[in-house]
Amino acid sequence: MIGRAFALHGARDATQRERARHILDTCGLEGDLWPEVEGSALSSATLSATVGTRIFAPAYPFPLTTPEIARFLSHRQIWAEILRRDLDYGLIVEQDAALDPAVFPSALALARDHIDDLGYIRFQTQAIRGPARLIDTNGGAVLSLPLVSAPLCPVQMIARDAAIHLLNLTETFDRPVECLIQSHWHTGLRAGAIYPSGVSCISRPATASERAPLTQLWARHLYHRALSRAARDSAAPITGGLG
Repeated sequence: MIGRAFALHGARDATQRERARHILDTCGLEGDLWPEVEGSALSSATLSATVGTRIFAPAYPFPLTTPEIARFLSHRQIWAEILRRDLDYGLIVEQDAALDPAVFPSALALARDHIDDLGYIRFQTQAIRGPARLIDTNGGAVLSLPLVSAPLCPVQMIARDAAIHLLNLTETFDRPVECLIQSHWHTGLRAGAIYPSGVSCISRPATASERAPLTQLWARHLYHRALSRAARDSAAPITGGLG
């Protein structure tokens, strides 16, 4: 299988660019630096053409921020690049990722062994909570299919067929990319998760829901409960992949 890493970084941030270059040098795959879409450069026409509301249930209860929109568009660019290069898979590494050389190689090998079947695998920074179906292990790395995956994950692997599917599905979107990937009842793609993965977060901007004032905490609580209900009723293949 032919795969490639894509290390995201701020287009104007030299520190991020050097960090991304270090990631490419140590991740175990050939790859490319990938400048993120600049939120400040997005036109009102682009925003109106790409951002929708209440596209599927449960509705995302917070307005998308410009950085969240830019991040989603950056992922879409990489999905399209996977197709353009006719790759079997791509590894997307975000600017806030750090890799543990003692653990990450085992997690990467585990993901490569199963990406063709699962389509999308997330390298989690925290233990899986709630029900999960064990798929395989490699060394200390464990690959599972969780009922609801962790919302934020700075490294993910995506197969070509999954990239095609998600590109077609997200010409407009109404929530951050990680929340879309959680929503297998809508995408039909139940993402795998690896933990321990050897991935940690250096720093990252908070999502809209994390920045929410106390008056919006109830909305977040209701949203998370609705996620669990939707996940339990999901028709996505319980074995992962697109079916």
